[in-house]
Amino acid sequence: MTDYGDLLPVAHEAVDLARDMMRTLRPGVLTGKGDRDMASEVDFAIERKLRTFLAERTPQIGFLGEEEGTSGAGDELTWSLDPVDGTVNFVHGSPLCAVSLGLIERRRSVLGVIDLPFLGNRYFAALGHGAFADGERIHASRTGELTEALVAVGDFAVGQGAARLNEHRLAITAAFAEQAQRVRMFGSAALDLAWLAHGRLDAFVMLSNKPWDTSAGVIIAAEAGARLADVDGSPHTADSGATIGANEALLPSVLALVQQSAPVR
Repeated sequence: MTDYGDLLPVAHEAVDLARDMMRTLRPGVLTGKGDRDMASEVDFAIERKLRTFLAERTPQIGFLGEEEGTSGAGDELTWSLDPVDGTVNFVHGSPLCAVSLGLIERRRSVLGVIDLPFLGNRYFAALGHGAFADGERIHASRTGELTEALVAVGDFAVGQGAARLNEHRLAITAAFAEQAQRVRMFGSAALDLAWLAHGRLDAFVMLSNKPWDTSAGVIIAAEAGARLADVDGSPHTADSGATIGANEALLPSVLALVQQSAPVR
């Protein structure tokens, strides 16, 4: 069995480069990616830097970046990078943004490193090795009751079809507002999943699943004891349509509320 922990040192080196760039560079010129969506100069600069670095250090592994797509010849293993997860937050000076570097093997996440440059935290995990924050072992929340749960929901959709997509998101938000202890929207899936792993959130619901957003966070959360699923309750993979996480006791209640909140057609 492959020990993915052997690749953690190079992943940390790559994320160190990205962290330092985020902390020292200004967002610069913004490139539109559609209605109210954008990439900053820093997004592109980090992605190009890490693409080159990882190609030199791990030439056998492919690369997928949010901004400029795939490269390399990895048939089974692929690095997956969101250079600035939470670009809108970053552009507005909010510290709630992250570098997210995951490793995917055959559609499943096997390694992840998430850095929160402006909060000073580093989360990481490799399959079978547990999850860590700043070098200390972490565990997901044990909260079993929705009334005691702090729940984070993913961003609302923008662009074409956003009104239809947001029907379900709005319904879910309203349902959790009635039943959960509190609902939060932080604007960074990587941060949400890292905090789910750390027990700072009890549940996370995002009705999308882009590999650069989730590949690092889902393995960190899973290694911390959280369970990740699609809307139908099936185990989360790179092919899932949504990213829903909580501990084993709480997840059934979270899934039920998400499913019951689907708009009637």
